[in-house]
Amino acid sequence: MSLNQLTIAELATRLASREISSREIMQSCLDQIARVDGKIHAFISYDAADALAQAETADRAIAAGAVHANRPLLGIPIAIKDVMAVQNQPLNCGSRVLGNFKSPYDATVIEKLKAAGAIVFGRCNMDEFAMGSSTENSAFGVTHNPWDTSRIPGGSSGGSAAAVAADETIASLGTDTGGSIRQPAALCGVVGLKPTYGRVSRYGLVAFASSLDQVGPFAKNVSDAAALLGVLSGHDPKDSTSVPHPVPNYANALDGNIRGLKLGLPKEYLVGGLDPEVKSAVDTAVKTFEKLGAQIVGISLPHTDYAVAVYYIIATAEASANLARFDGVRYGARVEGKDFWDLYSRTRGAGFGGEVKRRVILGTYVLSSGYHDAYYLRAQKVRTLIRRDFLNAFETVDAIVTPTSPTPAFKIGEKSGDPLQMYLSDIFTISCNLAGICGISVPCGFTQKPKLPIGLQLLGKPFGEETLLRLAHAYEQETSWHTHKPKLES
Repeated sequence: MSLNQLTIAELATRLASREISSREIMQSCLDQIARVDGKIHAFISYDAADALAQAETADRAIAAGAVHANRPLLGIPIAIKDVMAVQNQPLNCGSRVLGNFKSPYDATVIEKLKAAGAIVFGRCNMDEFAMGSSTENSAFGVTHNPWDTSRIPGGSSGGSAAAVAADETIASLGTDTGGSIRQPAALCGVVGLKPTYGRVSRYGLVAFASSLDQVGPFAKNVSDAAALLGVLSGHDPKDSTSVPHPVPNYANALDGNIRGLKLGLPKEYLVGGLDPEVKSAVDTAVKTFEKLGAQIVGISLPHTDYAVAVYYIIATAEASANLARFDGVRYGARVEGKDFWDLYSRTRGAGFGGEVKRRVILGTYVLSSGYHDAYYLRAQKVRTLIRRDFLNAFETVDAIVTPTSPTPAFKIGEKSGDPLQMYLSDIFTISCNLAGICGISVPCGFTQKPKLPIGLQLLGKPFGEETLLRLAHAYEQETSWHTHKPKLES
């Protein structure tokens, strides 16, 4: 295997023994980008010279005696979704409205990566302002699935998922507002983890929906995801939504022992519209958990049917408020007008894409006078019921198992003309964000023709990432789905 195909743990061991250098790892990733990204388009941009300079700094630190116990990501390339602030790098959120804006500071998660020794490089493509399930809504072009370039990689963090699946980076960061880490992870055949709301700082993240967004990792296996979560987690006084909850050593949870854990199987998630091959793969995965000693318990989440409607009221309402700052006055692109209102209208008309405009209009509508109580206030009440469903379930089970996505990756353009069908792509992931709990997607199989990845979702209690990682790791060790690689041609 070439260096870009290895995991964080494998590379850290070889770096510590001085068998390889960080520069060699970074160059291997850059070579892979040069070979395949013309077809995949996982990256909007990257600065090769800066990435190699960071690698050389890491090599000097290793030569001076730095150890990976203190800096667990030392010399490891990590790519970043284009919605997090990295000082002096472009910050576009997949949109034209920010123009040539460059971030003047680092997001807290970027500070944490750098403190851990990571090489922070590249801007991964995404649906504009994280609004989408397919990465077809980017102003910088469509990202393609490495397993079949005629298909979508999922969204909105499709670039981050595709970059890991195609071995263009060792790991990456994405964000999850309604499934935007877990769904692309499933469709690209990698591990994607959405932490509990408040576990990871949102400072320096450009907000889509402030009560739903959460930063999390994409990785090649569960062990790497655990290592990244350990780096990213922790209270941040700069983020009022950050929770001062102790951060455990997640690696200690990966002991393979899940005997006696109870896994809930919600009847509401095994519904019509679920692809037969997806259902078969998930059923087989459930049997694997039973074989490993877990107990499968049937449960009910009775308000599941309302989740999509509730999500698209709350998320669009928050988006309409958050995107009001992009007005052509303070920063970003500007289209002049005859007065301020005309400037606002022209700038947003030219800068925002169709999906963003649709969601801002919807959000403005549900917050408008006469409709606020009928839509937004009622949606918040039902959100409370959805969260209560999960908390009630977690009184009897340790985690919940479901499909991640109802179907494998669909063709580019197949659903872009039908927003409702596109929104239903996130039907299994949305509730997790509404409830503020944690979730992970791990590979659990493939469709036959064509060969496309299938993802298994595990949902956990608030701040229950340890249990999720333990379950996911035990399953991963019993199967080989995560070792499969797409056949990429230059």
